[in-house]
Amino acid sequence: MAETATPEVLWAQRSSDADPEKNFIYLTISVPDVPKEGLQLDLKPQSLTFTGTSGTLKRKYHVELEFYAEIDPEASKINHTSKNIEMKLQKKELKEEYWPRLLKEAKRLHFLKTDFDKWVDEDEQNEAPEEDFSQFGGMGE
Repeated sequence: MAETATPEVLWAQRSSDADPEKNFIYLTISVPDVPKEGLQLDLKPQSLTFTGTSGTLKRKYHVELEFYAEIDPEASKINHTSKNIEMKLQKKELKEEYWPRLLKEAKRLHFLKTDFDKWVDEDEQNEAPEEDFSQFGGMGE
């Protein structure tokens, strides 16, 4: 088996000090062709660990993220597709301000990128269109 690769991770966020529904992190792990049976996702309040193997290429992926602040795994949602794993991670603390970064440690990582398709500036987030999360499952799925 080939060496383990770090998948590309995209993220964006919203925040609200009043509405928990508008207080979350979008997180996408780009792992093409990783079947549901071929992945392990461990989501905890302060971290996420992902390991997966693609079906055709037999390529192994692994990434560990330690979040800047706590999330609520129970209220978070996950959607697995043939191209990636999309997550809507519910921030635990209601705050008006955005997190200054996704991870606890302030260092640049080559695989972690801003998801500009989903990013909205802090001062424009109330005008942003609502996303459709109907395809997302809960943590138990």
